[in-house]
Amino acid sequence: MSNIRDIARLANVSVATVSRVLNDHPYVREDKREAVLKAMEELNYQININAVHLAKGKTDIIGVVIPYINHPYFSTILEGIAEEAQKSGLKLMIIQTDYTAEKELEALDMLKLKQVDSLIITSRSIDLEVVQDYLAYGKIVLFEEIGDERFSSVFINHYEAFQEGMKLLIDSGHRQIGYCVGRHKGTSSSKRKQAYQDALKEVGVEVSEEWTFGECLFLEDGKKVIEKMQSLDSQPTALIVTNDMVAAGVFLEAQRAGLTYLAILGFENHPISEALGISTISLPLKEMGRMALRFSTTNEETNTNKELSYEVIRRNTV
Repeated sequence: MSNIRDIARLANVSVATVSRVLNDHPYVREDKREAVLKAMEELNYQININAVHLAKGKTDIIGVVIPYINHPYFSTILEGIAEEAQKSGLKLMIIQTDYTAEKELEALDMLKLKQVDSLIITSRSIDLEVVQDYLAYGKIVLFEEIGDERFSSVFINHYEAFQEGMKLLIDSGHRQIGYCVGRHKGTSSSKRKQAYQDALKEVGVEVSEEWTFGECLFLEDGKKVIEKMQSLDSQPTALIVTNDMVAAGVFLEAQRAGLTYLAILGFENHPISEALGISTISLPLKEMGRMALRFSTTNEETNTNKELSYEVIRRNTV
């Protein structure tokens, strides 16, 4: 296997000149650059990328921790991250975790081992105390409101967004309101649940655990919600749903079941909600992704916590 000394010998230049060409140094005569490149081609020289990263002190790779790549909420965030990375000439290392602690720890270890320069965590299952132990190894950007200046974060106010959504349903005359949720744990999930419960208590309605439908993540889960709802003695007249794909599944199954009275409010503003006329809470997911990428590459020691706005969009289902 050839090395830079072999290239220098064949190109009739110094090892230092070869090194400058390999690192794209601007101050190299064009004829010497061409000689080095020609020698590299003749010797079929392959750059040792690990050595380059070691010399530069960075990889130009950003790690992205994401629970589900095929979930519209997270894929839209990822799209924004990827767009910004491409503009900046950076590469992404995608770590899909399925909310398993083991996979999340693997991603954090990649930061520790300098396999990525920084880490963007779109959602997590492990405790924040575990994550903070890795701050010494690089920047970590979160997608949640935590009020901790050790981290950079980009977020919406999930409590206020759900409060406003619940107000729309309540002002439309609904009191028996069900809640469809992907998972019960997590900072943002807890804030949404609290907003749901507080809104019902404010109008004197006792929260019914029967009206909370868990593990609602994908389109097909909407059918399960309607089937479970129909098995109840007391059924909700409205549902607030934590993602638009599930809201679409609920809407389509409710239509098939003849439940035309059921009010539905989604969360995200995925194109499917507009196509089906589903009311929703619009989130700036792509912009959140772009901003997270920018935060992950800043050299400033101070961290940035940015809240973005949401919008309740009323269509045909409320």
